[in-house]
Amino acid sequence: MYQLKFDEKRCLACPDGACLVQCQYLKYEADPARKEMVKIFRGEDSPVLQDCVTCYACEEYCKRGNHPFYLINERRENKGILTAPRAITRQWIHIGEPKGKYELGRIGKIALSFGFMPQLKEITKGRLFEDVMPSYFFGQEFFCNVVYIHFANTDVFKERLPMVIENIHKLGVEEVVFLHDECYAAFTSLAPAYGMEVPFKSVHYFEYLYNRLTALKDLIRPLNVKVVYQRPCSNRLCGDSHLFVQKIMDRIGATLVQRTYQDETALCCGSIFRAMYGYDLMADVQGRNLEDMAQSGAEYCIFNCHGCMNALSPLVAARGMTPLHLIDLCRMAIGETPEGGQ
Repeated sequence: MYQLKFDEKRCLACPDGACLVQCQYLKYEADPARKEMVKIFRGEDSPVLQDCVTCYACEEYCKRGNHPFYLINERRENKGILTAPRAITRQWIHIGEPKGKYELGRIGKIALSFGFMPQLKEITKGRLFEDVMPSYFFGQEFFCNVVYIHFANTDVFKERLPMVIENIHKLGVEEVVFLHDECYAAFTSLAPAYGMEVPFKSVHYFEYLYNRLTALKDLIRPLNVKVVYQRPCSNRLCGDSHLFVQKIMDRIGATLVQRTYQDETALCCGSIFRAMYGYDLMADVQGRNLEDMAQSGAEYCIFNCHGCMNALSPLVAARGMTPLHLIDLCRMAIGETPEGGQ
């Protein structure tokens, strides 16, 4: 079984304990933060193992190349600390087994990955994707299984991710553009952290979008709209991609309004909290997030993750903002009408 690469000495030498000090949901000073992470590494009990809400953010806060969230999950699983009722966990694990239905387009050297989200196929239309489509794949055979780290089931993805890597490799692709953060992170963060080799190039669709918008710059008509962006928890596993959000907004003439809960201080959409921790945490996080959005004066709330979009769209609409996927906002900038119209 694959083993996590984690260096205790990096934690001991850490000057700020940022992984826990910056956490939006736990409260630690630097010295206690360092001590708790070392205790966790050594297999000792820690309140962090009970209190972590699986927002993934400590993976981004750690600037020393360690993997605090992956370690927390490893120890939770070792100690049998469940983050959700067993029935919910078993149901999710059964759904994602990489043996079942899948769909392939006309696969070329470059392909789009829709993970396990068929709705992504509906928005990858028009000029932005004409150089790749219809080269795509989605379905259980290609599902990254990263979602199970929300449930402290690291053994599941350690078993399944090599199978998924091989399934993609067999397609003969050289480059894969991933349209979901967790899928991209599976091959650029988790796989390297556990010593798995990935035989194809992984590209985040943010980078792909920015490059396509640059190539199509003569078609762009600045949108001149104010937007807020709901950053999903899964983007914390691939924080380098987040830098493209501002670059894309600048390219299409949209103003990304500054607010309290964005970038490194972003709050989750809350949907995973309901299944794992109950209504109160979800309501608190969503309430603070939505109030922050409403005070921004933005016309649009832009989403990256369909899970976030499903959870928050009715709520942002009730506050006078139009919910829209980032791809659809980009399509508007080049004169196309997104699915559902605008």
